[in-house]
Amino acid sequence: MAKLIDGKKLAGEITAQLTEEVSRMKEKGIVPGLVVLLVGDNPASQTYVKNKEISAKKIGIHSVVERIPASITEAELLAKIEAYNQDETIHGILVQLPLPKHIDADKVLLAIHPKKDVDGFHPYNMGQLFIGSPDKIPCTPYGIMKMLEAYQIEPEGKKAVVIGRSNIVGKPMAQLLLMQNATVTMTHSRTQDLPAVAREADILVVAIGRGNFVTKEFVKPGAVVIDVGMNRDENGKLIGDVKFDEVEPVAGFITPVPGGVGPMTIAMLMEQTVANARK
Repeated sequence: MAKLIDGKKLAGEITAQLTEEVSRMKEKGIVPGLVVLLVGDNPASQTYVKNKEISAKKIGIHSVVERIPASITEAELLAKIEAYNQDETIHGILVQLPLPKHIDADKVLLAIHPKKDVDGFHPYNMGQLFIGSPDKIPCTPYGIMKMLEAYQIEPEGKKAVVIGRSNIVGKPMAQLLLMQNATVTMTHSRTQDLPAVAREADILVVAIGRGNFVTKEFVKPGAVVIDVGMNRDENGKLIGDVKFDEVEPVAGFITPVPGGVGPMTIAMLMEQTVANARK
C-alpha cells in the first residue's frame, strides 16, 4: 500500500501562509496583482482559470481575469500584454494556453516581461533554470518538488525517470531533479521498451497525457509515482496518466488524481505572484 501524497492538503497549507503574508503586505500598502488572459472558450481552460481566480481571491491577491473572444488578432493580444507589462499594480501575467490557431503562442509568451512571467515559460526564465539559477519556475514541476520536500523524499543519488518531454512539465522537471542530484532519464512516446526503463526509477514522474497509460509493469516496488495527467475516461470521470488502482499497491508513494499535482500547480502560481510583489 503506497502512502498518498496529498497535494490538496499541502496546497491548502501554502495558501494559508500566503494569505497571512498578503494581509501583512496590505498593511504596508502593497497588493499583489495577477492578470489572467483567457482567449476563446476552451472548457478545460475555463475550469483552470476559474480555479486560479478562486485561489487568488482567497489569498487576497488582486485578480483580473480578462475573457477575450477567440476572434482577437495577435497584434491586439500583444498590445494588451504590453499594457500589463507597464502596469505597476500587476505583478504576474498569465496567458492561458492553448490559444486559437491564428495566434502564435511562442510570440505571445515572448511578449510577457520575464519578471512578470509567473508561469515560468518565457525563454529567459527557462534559460535561467537550465543554467541552474532559476528565478521563475514552471508551476507544475515546482509544485512537484515542493511535494517531494514536504514528504521528505530526497532525490539525491536516486534514479528518476520522467515520462513526457513537454516544455511545460517534462523538460523543466528533469532539470529540477538534476539540480537536486538525482540521476535523470527522460523518456517519451518513442522510447523503446518504456516499461523496462520506467521500472528502474526510484522516482517516476508521468506527464504523457494519456489516461491510465502507466500500469504496474512500469513501476519498481516501493517507487515514488507522481501523476501529472488530467484526462477524462469514457464516463467523463477525471483520471490520471497512471492506472491508480493497479499501481498503488506496488508504489511506495503516489499522487492521486484529482487532489495531487493540480492544486500544487495553482499554489505555486500564487506563490510566485506574491514573491514578485514582495520584491
